[in-house]
Amino acid sequence: MAEMVKVAVDAMGGDNAPVEIIKGAVAAVNETDHVKVYLVGLEEVIKEQLSGYTYPNEQIEIVNATEVIETAEPPVMAIRKKKDSSIVKAMNLVKDGTCDGFVSAGSTGATLVGGQVIVGRIKGVERPPLAPLIPTEKGCALLVDCGANVDARPSHLIQFAKMGSVYMENVVGIKNPKVAIVNIGAEEEKGNALVKETYPLLKNCPDINFIGSIEARDIPAGYADVVVCEAFVGNVILKLYEGVGKTLIKKVKAGMMTSLRSKIGALLVKPALKETLKAFDLEQYGGAPMLGLNGLVVKTHGSSKAGEIKNSILQCVTFAEQNINEKMKEKITMEEK
Repeated sequence: MAEMVKVAVDAMGGDNAPVEIIKGAVAAVNETDHVKVYLVGLEEVIKEQLSGYTYPNEQIEIVNATEVIETAEPPVMAIRKKKDSSIVKAMNLVKDGTCDGFVSAGSTGATLVGGQVIVGRIKGVERPPLAPLIPTEKGCALLVDCGANVDARPSHLIQFAKMGSVYMENVVGIKNPKVAIVNIGAEEEKGNALVKETYPLLKNCPDINFIGSIEARDIPAGYADVVVCEAFVGNVILKLYEGVGKTLIKKVKAGMMTSLRSKIGALLVKPALKETLKAFDLEQYGGAPMLGLNGLVVKTHGSSKAGEIKNSILQCVTFAEQNINEKMKEKITMEEK
């Protein structure tokens, strides 16, 4: 059997910790024997939660951490001062090679800072981006960056496109993924200063499949596989995506309950509708990986339930088994040459 992929999980991070985090970890190890999870946090609390589950004991290990970094804490200060926090201890497991990846639903700021300061960047990577998969009509697309680099430069966006292409080809399985830059129009001359400067550089990049600009309304249609932007734009797109999705689902459900006829119709279409709506559930894609680090760091939603935690852990397995870091290193090295 292939060597197990080891994933450190912040058991104390997120709105639903530790209950949903531990439930997700148990689900992951019960689904595959290719992963070992290190649950990092208050040992007694974790032990108590685990006592209610059946799972292969050799696939879960508890690492005690006596501190928790809260969402409202200044991230740099928290990483420096709370050395025994679940985030810092878990990231150190990745840094020292004990683990291949890290998953947290906790503080986004601390995760981003810790990723760069503790885990460290791949040599040549200027700015690691956060890159979630988002649902589209054709499957999914990678939105890169959605939260890590608000003030990006053209060289950063070029690297985002390259690393995003590696991820989509090797993790999602899309050959020669189509790359587009977010813009306010399809014409090359449109856009702000950053987009105008970046567009020709992407156009002349030989190792990506650049298809030009993409307007926000065309992202859900799946015109591009890798959607490139700086983090301010990316975060607005992601949050709008989530908000519209939740509102539409709520409206559809409410509409089906308005009369006896609609309720009967709802019963008939429920199986097909459930399957359709599942495709637009962001939880199934796991968290947002922070690309370009020496190990995989995955940030999930603060409100993550067990399903998203499980999928984020399995995401780390695919990432490690496909040797994504080495492939990204090759892309960045080619750029330097």
